[in-house]
Amino acid sequence: MVLFIPILGISQSKKEPGKQLKGFATIYANRFIGLRTATGEIFKHSNLTAASNNFKINSWVKVTNLNNMKSVIVRINDRMHPRMAKMGRIVDLTKAAARLLGNFDGIVDVKVESIPEPIASID
Repeated sequence: MVLFIPILGISQSKKEPGKQLKGFATIYANRFIGLRTATGEIFKHSNLTAASNNFKINSWVKVTNLNNMKSVIVRINDRMHPRMAKMGRIVDLTKAAARLLGNFDGIVDVKVESIPEPIASID
């Protein structure tokens, strides 16, 4: 299952097409709530966003939980501390994104794939 929420005003492009990584996903710590992300946005656990040092800022990625094969599409809007990469972490997710991947606690094995920016349509 892939959950996708269209966002108006986003056009399709090819940022890092086909890039795929496997590793660990974690959930953002609550201490970041209300702070600014690398894009200048205020961090909220209710957003479908993520931090990664492996994908470009404002790129879109599909994150798949390899334990249950549930997926979610998120936008990379922040960077992780370099120490996290040394521990095999490739993405830090909001609680909203983690919930859609199966409410994991702590760390989960994931595959992260870059995708083109979503195109919103109004039917």
